[in-house]
This record gives sequence, C-alpha cells and structure tokens, in this order.
Amino acid sequence: MPAQLGRIPVMKPWLGEEEAAAAAEAVASGWVAQGPRVAEFERAFAARVGAAHGIAVSSCTAALHLGLVALGIGPGDEVVVPSLSFIATANVVRYVGARPVFAEVEAATGNLTAETAEAVRTARTRAVILVHQGGVPADAEALRAYCARHGLLLLEDAACAAGSTLRGRPVGAGAALAAWSFHPRKLLTTGEGGMLTTDDPACAERLRRLREHGMDVSAAQRHLSRTPVLERYTELGFNYRMTDIQAAVGLVQLAKLDAMVARRRELAAGYRERLRALPGLVAIDDPPYGESNFQSYWVLPEEGRPGGRDRLLAALAEAGISARRGIMAAHLEPAYAGHPSVPLPVTERITRDSLILPLFHTMTGEEQDRVVEVLRREAGR
Repeated sequence: MPAQLGRIPVMKPWLGEEEAAAAAEAVASGWVAQGPRVAEFERAFAARVGAAHGIAVSSCTAALHLGLVALGIGPGDEVVVPSLSFIATANVVRYVGARPVFAEVEAATGNLTAETAEAVRTARTRAVILVHQGGVPADAEALRAYCARHGLLLLEDAACAAGSTLRGRPVGAGAALAAWSFHPRKLLTTGEGGMLTTDDPACAERLRRLREHGMDVSAAQRHLSRTPVLERYTELGFNYRMTDIQAAVGLVQLAKLDAMVARRRELAAGYRERLRALPGLVAIDDPPYGESNFQSYWVLPEEGRPGGRDRLLAALAEAGISARRGIMAAHLEPAYAGHPSVPLPVTERITRDSLILPLFHTMTGEEQDRVVEVLRREAGR
C-alpha cells in the first residue's frame, strides 16, 4: 500500500464530541445504571420505529432471548430461522430449550420468505424468527399474514434495520415483537446494547421485569420512592439491563439517524454507479417494497470466478482496504452439526461467495474510487 494512502476500514461508527459530552453528563449525575436516560431512550426509539413501547437491554442477543421467553417458546418447540444470519439468531432458540430449524432465503434480499418458511414447517413449529438482513427489509407483512394463517408466533430480528423502511413505514412498525442492536457495526450505537419494541403494554411490562431479575419493582422506582419498597421476584429473570451512560449516547445517536441513513444511501448509490460497468458482480439493492439503510453493502461475484471471493478479499487487503466475508451460515458451523434443515443452496452460495465492502458515514468518493479500482483490476484478470 502506498505510504500516502490511509487504510480504509469496513465500518466506522459516527461518534463525536456530543456523545462524549452526553456520557460525561450521565457519569457526573451519579446515576450510571439503568435510570431516567434509559427510559427516555426507550420512548424516543420506540416512537422513531413506530412502536408503542421500547424495552432497552444489554444486547440484541438478550432482546431476542427475552422475546422468545415472552412468547412462551420452550422445550419441544421448533422455531424456523434463516441460517443466513449471525449465529445469535439460532443460539437464542437453544437458550430456551427449543430447536432451531434452518430455512432458505431468497437470493435477491438474503431474507426469509413465507415460501421458504413453509418448506420447513412441521407440527412442532411454534414460531418464526424473521431477520431483516444487513438492513435490507424483509417482507414482514407477508410473513405476519403467513404466521397468522398457521397459528405461529413471529419475532422480528431487526438488529441491522434501524432507519430501513417497509412500504413507507419504519421496519418494526406493527411488529408483535422486534429486536434491535446498538453494536458498533450498526448505524446507531451505544457501544453494546439492544432494544425490544412492541405495541402490547402487558408484554412490555413483563419484558421490563424479565430484564431485571424478574423484580416487580425496578431499581429506579425503588430509588425514587419516598417510602420503603419491598420488591418481589415473580418469575425467573435475567440481568439484561442497559446503563444510563449507554442510553445518553444512544439519544445523541438517535438524533443523527436520519442523516446516517441519507448518507449511507448516497454512498450505496455511489457504489451502484461505479460498479455498473463491472461484469460478473451483483450488488445488494432495495427490494421493490422497501428501502434499506445499507447497514452493509455486499456484492456477489459470479460463480466460477477464478479465486472467487477470497481472491478479491486478498487484493483489497493488499491495497489497504478492509472488507469482510459475506453473511455467515449457521448450519455450516460445528455448533449446529445435525440440526434440521432443507437443502440451502442460496444460503450456501451467498455465504461462500459474497463480500462486504467498506461503507461508513465519513467515507469519501475518493475512498470509494479506491475500492472499486481494485475490483475493476481483479475483474480484468
């Protein structure tokens, strides 16, 4: 790599002085655990995604786990999940003693459909986890209708999808339960952290108890009470709380979300224009029913390309550009040997051949030119 050119990361959070000041203010307040800033962040995030209630937790994995607990999924149940997802999507099914059953995804979006879910449904199927993969919205309305027809429960894994839209509404609007991630690889970050959103007040109240050891009165409520409060533990719960420091950062990030999405869509359009003339390279794009936030921008080289995806990754790395293999397939991992699925040729093709290109808020046109020039050079070999 020439000395004058800096390394291009695959992703970089858009964080600055405002987030640092908000975190410092939370520390100075003396209230650093779950408290008033968490409650404010819950209200603001839920409103942004079109839900009535938000329940902040320590990670999206925690959110998915609590979601399955709230839905009553347990031993003897099967849950349909896409293999093409980070392994946490399948892991949480095993956390509650149920069995994940891997389903295929459609090639155009990398998402589960009603048809691919139906291919693995059995008499033991109780629920479906739908992933909006890489921020590309799945057709959740079709899946909701499918689940309603067959008496199935639906949990939406919207880890990557803050700011994406489905038929003009935010992804997650109208979901019985949706889980979100604030990991640094996502648009909106609190370092670590997650959220559940729902329109059901009783479900929301139970989720708030579950995240805090099953207590019927939260620590914040006990602290603010002017009289002694003796809490009770109504059921088995967990320690899945978010801190006020994280929520303070999250509130600043949430105010930036529209700008983040606009910039990432602009960068995605820049890639689309630059890649148009490259043969044998298919790039992810919006589905006809929604708009992606482009949390990830992945491309799929044609099959049979000499060296395939790994040759492109190596060439990019040599040029000082960080890229990543495409989305993993959980059914190919040792932890899931023997778990049921149908043949998954689309999943295996995407995970084997796709790569994720750099995309971050402060990325420049010159940096995109560098990325595409490497791809163009490799295409000519």
